[in-house]
Amino acid sequence: MPGAVDDPGAPSGGNTYDRRVCRELPQLGWQVHEHRVAGDWPRPGAGARAELARRLGESADGSLVLLDGLVACAVPEILVPEAGRLRLAVLVHLPLADETGLAPDVAAALDAAERRTLRAAAAIVATSDWAARRLRDHHGLDARRVHVAAPGADIAPLAAGTEPTASGTGGGTGGGPRLLCVASLTPRKGQHLLVDALAGVADLPWSCSLVGGPGGDPGYATRVRELIARHGLDGRIHLAGPQTGPELNASYAAADLLLLASRAETYGMAVTEALARGVPVLATAVGGVPEALGRAPDGGMPGALVPPDDPVALAAALRRWLSDPGERHRAKSAARRRRTALGGWETTSRALAKALEHTRQHPLEAA
Repeated sequence: MPGAVDDPGAPSGGNTYDRRVCRELPQLGWQVHEHRVAGDWPRPGAGARAELARRLGESADGSLVLLDGLVACAVPEILVPEAGRLRLAVLVHLPLADETGLAPDVAAALDAAERRTLRAAAAIVATSDWAARRLRDHHGLDARRVHVAAPGADIAPLAAGTEPTASGTGGGTGGGPRLLCVASLTPRKGQHLLVDALAGVADLPWSCSLVGGPGGDPGYATRVRELIARHGLDGRIHLAGPQTGPELNASYAAADLLLLASRAETYGMAVTEALARGVPVLATAVGGVPEALGRAPDGGMPGALVPPDDPVALAAALRRWLSDPGERHRAKSAARRRRTALGGWETTSRALAKALEHTRQHPLEAA
């Protein structure tokens, strides 16, 4: 099974997903041939388009090809003509038009391109139940062709943070709770809203690290820095840049609370990455984030959800968490219980493999 991805080396939730399933599917008996198609997706240049067309053209008739939606949905003129010859499966991490800040005409063009691609694909794989419903309803897709394979999570050692546990132990570093946001620095992830919310609780002790690299809007990082300075929070909010591996693990290990102010999100892998370490979450209730947050097996809430685009509501929820040790303890305890119920990447890959096998066995029904 050939698979086309855009840039699996860049730190992002979608690329983490792509890398993991490429590693896990062979463990389930699948032969995977990964092809990287470099380019400025979803608006590639001529070279990237030609490379994708070449890769598809080299695939034997009847081959099952899994493509990252960032690549596939942008170029229906390349994908649709191959749909009769190949069994095309598209993995949609984020609908193209959902990226924040797009001009209306650009968003409409991307949306139309995505619809053409997905209607021609033999299978569509979404990363949450919410995303599957949205794709199905928005693009008028046959429900039999839309599948769900939610991201997995690697259970990691419990975060020490600064907050004491029920036994009285903890990081104990002082200086107030450590807040963490792990998200690419883009308007869709809402760091400007998060900074405004943090300004609303500046009278309370805390520090916050914003982990994530710049997205397609280079001016947004400057905007966030200026906003931090305007609120006088330079010494309390740290722009840490992109992190992976041990560096990212260390950031999670030191955290007391994950913050996510996204304005659109199909799942929110940072949520489950935090929960995998027993770190509670305060996030916006958008897209698949409520699914990612979930509840502990006993029904306890491992954090809180607030409306998107509402820094006042985010600040109010954050004030409750910062001001009430009992609330912090309840959320942390629920997060640790939720940790034990998270699905791993093997679960993700089995769900994806089931969708691919259905496509392989029933190509006419799938198409």
